[in-house]
Order: sequence, then C-alpha cells, then structure tokens
Amino acid sequence: MAFRERKRWVFFGLPFTFTVYTVNEDTVTVNQGFLNKVENDCYMYKIQDVTLKSSLFERIFGLGTIVCYTGDTTSPQLLIQHVKNSKEIKQYIFEQSEVARRKRRTMATLDIGVDSDEVQAIDVPDDL
Repeated sequence: MAFRERKRWVFFGLPFTFTVYTVNEDTVTVNQGFLNKVENDCYMYKIQDVTLKSSLFERIFGLGTIVCYTGDTTSPQLLIQHVKNSKEIKQYIFEQSEVARRKRRTMATLDIGVDSDEVQAIDVPDDL
C-alpha cells in the first residue's frame, strides 16, 4: 500500500500547489517546486514518532498536517502539510516505521542523563 497526496490550500482544500508527498513501505518522499525542484527522502526506519495536527479550517475541509519526528539530519521534523486522508496516512507511517525498524533490527535509544563519570567499569573475566 502506498499513498500519493498533494499539498492543498487550506481554503476549500484545493490542490493548487507544486508539492507532492509519496509514502510507501520504505520511504517518505517530498517533491517540491515548479521551476526549482527539490526532492527530499526519508527512510521509514528513521521515523521515531508521528503526530497529526488539524486546525479548525483543516477539519472543515477534511485536511490534516502530519509531523514526522525523524533521526534524519536534513529534516528532523518532516512535515506533510494539508493533505486529505491524513489519519490513514499517519497510521500507515506509524505502523510501517515500526516494521522497518524491526526489519533492519534498529532501535531508538534515549539519553537518560547519566554522566560518564558516574558509570563504573565492569570487570569481565578472561575465560568468557
């Protein structure tokens, strides 16, 4: 399953922009521009969290904005703005990012604030 949506104007939800979002099982791709085109890709396994935001006008016209928090250096917050089917796309990204992390055997880690001075070395026996 893959999604291909255009960024829309919030006013009436009309697709008069030159931004196209493509979401498939491996990547999220954002194509922007008419004269100067920019293509930005993010691997699914790098997406750590997903949020759906909808303003009053977005809800009136059936739109939503998806914020993907990633471990990507070029776009730590990947915005998929003013798209239809935003709830389904958000759920798809959330599920596929988990599947992609399991497939690559990666896991997100958190910095819990332990200083390196507080960590003690553990002696490991030589016979292991």
